Amino acid sequence: MLEARNISYSYDDDSQALKNVSLKINDGEMAAILGKNGAGKSTLFLHFNGIHEPDDGEILIDGEKLKYNKKALIKCRQKVGIVFQNPDNQIFAPSVEEDVAFGPLNLKLPMDEVQNRVEEALKRVGMEGFEKKAPHHLSGGQKKRIAIAGILAMKPEIMILDEPTAGLDPQGALKIMNLLSELNKEGITIVISTHDVDLISQYVNKIFVMA
Repeated sequence: MLEARNISYSYDDDSQALKNVSLKINDGEMAAILGKNGAGKSTLFLHFNGIHEPDDGEILIDGEKLKYNKKALIKCRQKVGIVFQNPDNQIFAPSVEEDVAFGPLNLKLPMDEVQNRVEEALKRVGMEGFEKKAPHHLSGGQKKRIAIAGILAMKPEIMILDEPTAGLDPQGALKIMNLLSELNKEGITIVISTHDVDLISQYVNKIFVMA
């Protein structure tokens, strides 16, 4: 389903963030990537849907090498959705429903289909009734759920989540992990990065460690 082959990547200041990174995640798996701060987890995640293009190596999705033209990237981002560590980097619309609708609207879907996707996604993450709320009035855990809903509205096959439990209390973290587990059981391939070894060991069936 998702594969990185010998990915290397350096930022503009020549600091090497990734060096010969390879991993393979199969359809339907729930996988975790562990590593200390600065190991390159977030940088790797930004390669999974073409936000970064590697200096060397390649990303494969369903066995096909990812290309970096506009058409290929749009197709990729419908299939692979990324939820960033800080939901404030992802949520920017004045209301919850407008934020969740942003992706489907960009696909130029009919309005009734957009509305159905918004309602379904918010219900799925337990945030129905919050449609008219301003995102900046929500708690950290609620913002995480809205960010996940925004990706779910795109109907992805793969969800990539960077530190989905960061900044949450234990109960909030458990709720997010239970939600991700449910989505995985429904057929969505899930990949998360985390520092919480004790929590994720109950959920995932594959763990990668980045040095």
